[in-house]
Amino acid sequence: MATYIVLLGPPGVGKGTQAKNIAATLHLPHVSSGDLFRENIKNNTTLGNLAQTYINKGELVPDDVTIGMIRERLSRADCQAGALLDGFPRTTVQAEALEMLLVEFGGTVNHVPYITGTESTLVERLGGRWTCKAQGHTYHEKFNPPVKAGICDIDGSDLYQRDDDKTETVLRRIQVYFAQTAPLIAYYRERGILFEVDGNQSIEKVTADLLAVLEK
Repeated sequence: MATYIVLLGPPGVGKGTQAKNIAATLHLPHVSSGDLFRENIKNNTTLGNLAQTYINKGELVPDDVTIGMIRERLSRADCQAGALLDGFPRTTVQAEALEMLLVEFGGTVNHVPYITGTESTLVERLGGRWTCKAQGHTYHEKFNPPVKAGICDIDGSDLYQRDDDKTETVLRRIQVYFAQTAPLIAYYRERGILFEVDGNQSIEKVTADLLAVLEK
């Protein structure tokens, strides 16, 4: 049976980094809803343009848009043995839709790691993030600054701050996440497959804690 892991955590807690670390170790494809959104946005698809309007306001993308993207991704050959989902589901409605979808692919959600983080830490991490215009390389004013301010170290393109990385939008994103995702946390906790890991720790420590539980 295929193995599916749902990685949860608020914006800025480091889900993307941890998802890549875990997926590589467990040999599962990393399926990121954020990457799927950006792919569609970059290609100016109808779904991509619609998703962008919600992302810019720090709100959740409508279920039908997100689920459509997830279904297409999970149907690819590299997901036959399962996948690690990052950024989806975010509501109980999405979780139920995912369970129905996974039946088609011969699996179910097996583990739900939940990376926690304080609001102050999340705002600090997200509010200082900058992205290069050419290829999307990311930097942080405090944790990972470029050698030359405003310029990407890799391709020399200008750096800009995405609308969803600005402080006012960051606060809104965090508030929306906790308000709308709280029932999802309870949903998976009641099923006995959710466990929490402190995301305020170093990247290496968070990875070690996650793998310690997942590899049992």
